[in-house]
Amino acid sequence: MPGARQLLVPNRVLAGLPRKDYRKLLPLLEPVKLAFGQVLYESQDRIRYVYFPNDCFVSMLTDVDGERSAEVGLIGSEGMIGLPVALGIAVSPFRAVVQGGGTAMRMKIADFRREFRESAALKRELFLFTHLLMIQIAQTAACNRFHRVTQRMARWMLMTSDRIKSSEFRITQEFLALMLGVRRVGVSVAASDLRRRKLMAYRRGTFTILDHRGLLAAACGCYKIVKDVYARAQGRRDLSHQHRSSHTLNRTDG
Repeated sequence: MPGARQLLVPNRVLAGLPRKDYRKLLPLLEPVKLAFGQVLYESQDRIRYVYFPNDCFVSMLTDVDGERSAEVGLIGSEGMIGLPVALGIAVSPFRAVVQGGGTAMRMKIADFRREFRESAALKRELFLFTHLLMIQIAQTAACNRFHRVTQRMARWMLMTSDRIKSSEFRITQEFLALMLGVRRVGVSVAASDLRRRKLMAYRRGTFTILDHRGLLAAACGCYKIVKDVYARAQGRRDLSHQHRSSHTLNRTDG
């Protein structure tokens, strides 16, 4: 049976579902437009909707001391916002803020819980994404502890570019300082270094990657570690879909 991927579904969790599972979810999915800076959940808020990003991405922020926050995870079309609900938790441990505006598919919690109980395929996709997000969060924590701000900024820009499939994105230096958990002056110094090396440009709240290969060299190894893990998971998922489709066709032919 062909997967939902053949229906050109932008979100990879939904695209990983068999066609019949996806079609069952479709009437419950509401298309929404998410704006830059929009807060989907505050920390300790009750989760009312889960979101499957199409072409937007969302930062997961954790409070440090009541006044400062730092980004621990970045989720785009590869995942779902509201993952705690799949683990039986109705409260968000993080503040979820839209970093790149765009579209998503939204589902009410009651509908999601019912479908999650009944769909082995949805469980499989979300458990895989949970594993990948845990790796990203752990690597981000290590990165923030051991690597210089310039390396971390380069990593963040590459991760962002991957999720929006663009070399240009909007974010202020103040907000980037919040993402990286540093003071604004640290972001200014790092941005000046990357501009001097002609790796990126910054104008009126918009960052533009000028030299992707150079920026990759400037980033710490954390970017490649997480990217490679996601790529391997995607490869295994594609092989699994091909195996299931081939098995179904053989059974039909027989």
